[in-house]
This record gives sequence, C-alpha cells and structure tokens, in this order.
Amino acid sequence: MNTFSKQIIAIFTVIIALTSCKNTTQKKENNTQTKPIEATQTANNSEGYQLLKTTCYACHNPNTKNHDNIIAPPMIAVKKMYSMRYNTKDTFVNAIVSWASNPKEENSLMKGAVNRFKVMPKQGFKKEDLTKIATYIYENKIETPSWFAEHEKQMRSNGMMNMKSKN
Repeated sequence: MNTFSKQIIAIFTVIIALTSCKNTTQKKENNTQTKPIEATQTANNSEGYQLLKTTCYACHNPNTKNHDNIIAPPMIAVKKMYSMRYNTKDTFVNAIVSWASNPKEENSLMKGAVNRFKVMPKQGFKKEDLTKIATYIYENKIETPSWFAEHEKQMRSNGMMNMKSKN
C-alpha cells in the first residue's frame, strides 16, 4: 500500500470518528435540552396557557414581589392543593371547573386563602375555557413566585400545610 492510500485511509478514519462523536453529542443535547424546551414552548403557546395568563393571572399573579402583595393565592398553590385531593386528570379538572364556575366558601379546599382573601368572585367564564385552563394547570409546570418556597416552608413549620378541608 502506498503512502497516498494510507493518507486517504487515515483521513477517512478521522472523519468517521469525528462525525460519530458529533452525532452522539447532538443526540445527547437533543434529548436533554431541545425536547424540554420545545415542550415548554408548545405548552406556553397553548390556548389553556393563554387563557390562564389573560384571565387567572390577573389575580393569581406569579410575578408578585412577595406574599404581602398578592390578592389571591398563586396558581401553584391552587395546583398543589387540588393535586393533593384529586389525583387523576379528570377529577382534578372537574374540581377546578366546578369551583371556578361557582365559588362558594363551603366548597373551598383552600380555607386559609378564603380567610385571607375572601371567596373568589364569581366570574363569567365559559366552561370550555375553564376546562382548557384546568387541563393546562394539571399537565404543565406552573410558574412559581420567587417567594413561594419560603412561604411554603413557613406554612409547614406552622403546621398549616396539613390542614384538610371537609366536604
């Protein structure tokens, strides 16, 4: 085998090695970064998310600076409370739709929130819109206020996180 043939074989070997390494890196990056970002972008562009932002976040705003500045519990608190009581998508969605359609103090799961903020005023939401919102909340990660983790910790230490409501 002459020198030229050896050089060609060496070049092809290097190219194949570099190409296979690059493909492995791209696959890892695609699996860990691209797909979650795409899923989040799709979810944030969904009708349920848009309705949540334009209707619910008027009061349940995740961007409040602290717990003292809120006018309703953050939606992450609502999701956590309802998720503890309703562990399937259908029961969760139905419970949120039922509450938001006709909020009454005696039907509230969030007694502390009702004590602090009073009962949510009845809104004129369409049932189909509430279903989209509740489905989005159930299926997706919800925006969390920066102060919420500390508030939860404080609530737990005060023994308030384990309070159960009666139906």
